[in-house]
Amino acid sequence: MTAAVLVNGSPDPVVSIHDRGLAFGDGVFRTLLVRAGRPLNWERQYRRLVHDCVALALTPPGEHALLGEIAAVAPQEAVVKITVTRGAGPRGYAIAGGETPTRVVAAHPLPDYPEALAREGVHVRWCELVLGEQPRLAGVKSLNRLESVFARSEWDDPGIREGLLCDAAGCVIGGTMSNVFIVLAGALATPELSRCGVAGAQRERIIDLARDAGVSCEVRDIGVEELGRADEVFLTNSLMGLWPVSKLDDREWTRFPVADRFRERIADDDSRAA
Repeated sequence: MTAAVLVNGSPDPVVSIHDRGLAFGDGVFRTLLVRAGRPLNWERQYRRLVHDCVALALTPPGEHALLGEIAAVAPQEAVVKITVTRGAGPRGYAIAGGETPTRVVAAHPLPDYPEALAREGVHVRWCELVLGEQPRLAGVKSLNRLESVFARSEWDDPGIREGLLCDAAGCVIGGTMSNVFIVLAGALATPELSRCGVAGAQRERIIDLARDAGVSCEVRDIGVEELGRADEVFLTNSLMGLWPVSKLDDREWTRFPVADRFRERIADDDSRAA
């Protein structure tokens, strides 16, 4: 399929060259899967979008309007990206205050992810890039993604599916495109994201599913050494779903019982929402 795009509800895909999203990355976005015309994990996706808009003092788009636009661009199966910017404004960093937000809803083909990645796990590596701390933007999926761009550019080996990132203190934050969970003695832990990083909707879902299943899930700082001795490590985002890590440096994992259970719980959660 070719991408279908609506800009502020219009099929004319034009964004002003003065748009602050283009000029400064002044905006946020969310990416989600649509299956059989239904946006998956929608409640959490929309909640995260609203949270991020509020963090940047942007007016969030209405849920009803967004759902209508998603249905228009993705009537069956697609990846949908929702982008909200502050809109066009005068030159300079200052926010004038009268900008009208720009809303872009675009559909793209599904990613070509072999099913074996979820069953057998993926190889990952450590990135050399160190994430900068900015608590004001921590957790927000803003349009400023240059750190991820440069980190992902550190390797071109197709056998490595993801790179893991740390902050200046050596705490694990996440992947270039994913959130990270570790398993120790049956309990989950995922990195604290109050200093930097992106809080994904799928991460939020895993935390909720763990609580509902009575499984401990701590949100806390995780060091490199602790991750290396974990019983399991897995990655999440809305497109991959959940991928176990099978190899990192010299450490290999061959069994993923906890990851497998949570992948099943994600599928059950999607089916109940249908």
